Parts: sequence; C-alpha cells; structure tokens
Amino acid sequence: MHYIGIDIGSTASKAVILDEEKKNILHEKIMPSGWNSKETGEEIKRWIKSLGYGEDDVKITATGYGRISVPYADRTVTEITCHAKGAHFLNPEDMTVIDIGGQDTKIIIVQNSNVMDFIMNDKCSAGTGKFLEVMANRLGLSLQEMFEFAKRGQSVNISSVCTVFAESEVISLMGKGTPREDIARGVVDSIVKKVSALANRKNASNNYFLTGGFCDSEFTVDLLSQKLGGPVKTHKDARFAGAIGAALLAK
Repeated sequence: MHYIGIDIGSTASKAVILDEEKKNILHEKIMPSGWNSKETGEEIKRWIKSLGYGEDDVKITATGYGRISVPYADRTVTEITCHAKGAHFLNPEDMTVIDIGGQDTKIIIVQNSNVMDFIMNDKCSAGTGKFLEVMANRLGLSLQEMFEFAKRGQSVNISSVCTVFAESEVISLMGKGTPREDIARGVVDSIVKKVSALANRKNASNNYFLTGGFCDSEFTVDLLSQKLGGPVKTHKDARFAGAIGAALLAK
C-alpha cells in the first residue's frame, strides 16, 4: 500500500506519493489549480494511474480549499492539520509554521507534530501569493523576476492593507517614474510586514518554518528572519507540506 496526499490550493495544486512506511517521498507533482479544481483533481488522478498505481494499491487523502473536488479520495482533512504534519515531516521539531498561500496566510504553532494553536489571514489577499501576483502583473514581471528586482531595489512605502488600494498606490508610483526595482521591494516588504505582524499575534516559538510558494525565495526568507528577529528555516519540498501531511494521514 502506498499513501497519496493531494492539496488543491487556490493557485497551485500539489500531489505527493509516500512509500509503504510513510518515510520517503517517491513522487511529487505540482500544477496550476486553474479555473476548475475538479479538472485539476482528474488530471492528478490520471498522473497517479500513469505511474502504475491502481485503486487497490493506494490510500488517498485530499486537503486544500478544493479538497471536495477529489471524489476518489478516501478522506479529506483540513489544511491546518495537514500543513502541521507535513512541516514536521520535513523539520521534525516544535516550531511555528508560516504558510504563505495563494489566498491566505496561516501561522500554526506545532508541538509533537500536532496543532496547538493557529491564526489565519483569510479576509484579504494582502500578504499572500495573490497579492504578489497582482502587483507583478501590474509591473510586467514574472514572480521570479519580482524577487530579483526587489533584491536590487530600495524600498518604497506601500501602506494600503487592501490589494485594490495597494494596486492604485503602485500605479501612482509608476506614474511618478519610481524604478520598478524599488516598487518590487516595497511590495515584498509589505507582504513580509503583514506576515510578521500576523505571527506576532500568536505566542510563536522562535523556531520558524516557512511553507508555501515563497519558500523558494531566499530573499524573502532572509527578510522574514530579520523582521521576526529569529532564523526562518525552510526546505526544498516545503511547498508540498500540505500534500505531505495529507499523505501521512491517509489510511
């Protein structure tokens, strides 16, 4: 028996296949969630079959906002629980998990791989991947270029907590001829400030672990470390934390 976790996120969907002992990751898949999460779920199902796994060979858990779009899953589990389990798999310590998702940011206090407390920013996309994507599009940059430009820039203040108003600020800055590098830095700084403020609302341990799409950006990890006053760890598979946790909970 092999164990599969499927995390249908708001912008990206991830799938992970663990071995029989749930100790090693055998396969990983990441793809855009697209407009129809049911189609995304079906594509992941085809991927599983293409690897030679039949229905009787696997146990599947689905998580993420689109978890109901995976009708072939044996069970569904909330993102908070899955991210805690997945983060602990990658970093087996007590920690504060910071998950910057497409539409929300989660701060999860983890002890012995269990959720002790959590807080979410799910009312507004500011401080999330969607916020970065909107601003990058406005600046004519890819997400990777956004981080590269930000690294070279001098920060400008973007004060709005709302994505719509912040976009207006960016348009105004562009109209004044502010360098894209400086605007990009202001956008990334704005996200880091919001995430740090959220983390500081919980009695977080000083042992931070970053999951989600931002974990590939060393620059963001460094900025978060500075803002939080403590080291922020991550892992090459940290964006798969939700899917890994789901696979660990498959039974």
